[in-house]
Amino acid sequence: MNITLKNLLVVSGLTLLLPVTLAVVLASLMARLIEVLVTVHKGDKEVGLNKTILISGGKMTKALTLARAFHAAGHRVILAETPRYASTGHRFSGAVSKFYTIPGPQDPDYAQALLRIIQDENVDEYVPVCSPLSSFYDSYAIPLLEPFCRVVHVDPEKIVDLDDKYKFAKKAEQLGLRVPKTLLITDPQQVMDFDFTGQSRPFILKSIAYDAIRRLDLTRLPLDTPEETASFAKSLPISTDNPWILQEFIEGDEYCTHGTVINGVLTVYCCCESSAFQINYSHVEELDIEQWVTHFVCAMEFTGQASFDFIRASDDGEFYAIECNPRAHSAITLFSNQPQLSMASLSSTADFYPLKPLENCRSTYWLFHELWRFAKQLRSPRDALAVIKTILTGKDSVFYWRDPLPFLMLHHWHIPSLLVKDFQEQRGWLRIDFNIGKLVQEGGD
Repeated sequence: MNITLKNLLVVSGLTLLLPVTLAVVLASLMARLIEVLVTVHKGDKEVGLNKTILISGGKMTKALTLARAFHAAGHRVILAETPRYASTGHRFSGAVSKFYTIPGPQDPDYAQALLRIIQDENVDEYVPVCSPLSSFYDSYAIPLLEPFCRVVHVDPEKIVDLDDKYKFAKKAEQLGLRVPKTLLITDPQQVMDFDFTGQSRPFILKSIAYDAIRRLDLTRLPLDTPEETASFAKSLPISTDNPWILQEFIEGDEYCTHGTVINGVLTVYCCCESSAFQINYSHVEELDIEQWVTHFVCAMEFTGQASFDFIRASDDGEFYAIECNPRAHSAITLFSNQPQLSMASLSSTADFYPLKPLENCRSTYWLFHELWRFAKQLRSPRDALAVIKTILTGKDSVFYWRDPLPFLMLHHWHIPSLLVKDFQEQRGWLRIDFNIGKLVQEGGD
């Protein structure tokens, strides 16, 4: 579809939904006003401010979840994001005291910009909510920032062992933890030379560097002929400067985890069934996965947020860790109703760790994703009813009646502004991701 027409249709659709969204938000604001008046009448006092917390990645729902948790605990929250996403609806949250735009992580002034905010605002804790691109740059900034505040992120000495898919697999193997067979590939010829005969499972190629588009390509190797396998490998941007991995492909059920780790102690943890494009989260108890994560983070003794992907093999029933992403996972939205999230994100001194979602915690989703899914399923009543059930039994990850403006501004200001930019740039996009506040595009972060 033509890029201009595609953007116009989506903006029109969002505009048509504006009256409904606005009515819900106005009703929430009225209810909140009544609550405030009643609270003041009773003579209740606001909780005193404790620390000043800087959170980056302001466009993402997980940043909003953390901001609300810190604010509820009495902390002052400052939100930061790059100029491209300065229209983020999350900056309008009542949990956010101040909003800053900062250069992109590859900008030479990135770390200095963070430092200026930290010094000007007397920040006590910096909690990066990283994009795949920025996780390294936030780590490299730690030596500059730590004299002025604590940084809750993996340090430069350990982040490579987590983020690099090959080094992560090898580190896990050294610790006696189960991972798929993994080989480093720096030249397509290595794929052509690999002996696939006698292997019990097929293999896939995965970019070590984050690739928003090709990460969804799970082409099984070898293909029907050696020539086809060679052609596929040569079609990928594999080089010494852009290494890939050839990894054993394991059929089975996928799982993802979120973990917050303080000095090697797993303080926040949840586990969810997963898929390539995950927009629904519901906590499941899988003891083997939790034990794997606990063992790994304890051995690595790092501080920061880390997400692990697992698969339970259909052939042997065992769990295999596929990769680690040293950043917060969107599954953290399952903690939106738990005030302990604030303490668990900063300290390892409590007795109840790891903090997990409550037993009665509702599954989380993003309403406009579900509405789009519903529209596509209208020809299948059973599937359409399943979407309705998801909406009725779960909880939107952004909407909170005491803080409704982010919900309004995400859908009717932030995303439309990105679509307008794309109309001007004519880059095109694969999909809209309301969760991370982005248009998923070729070459994106």
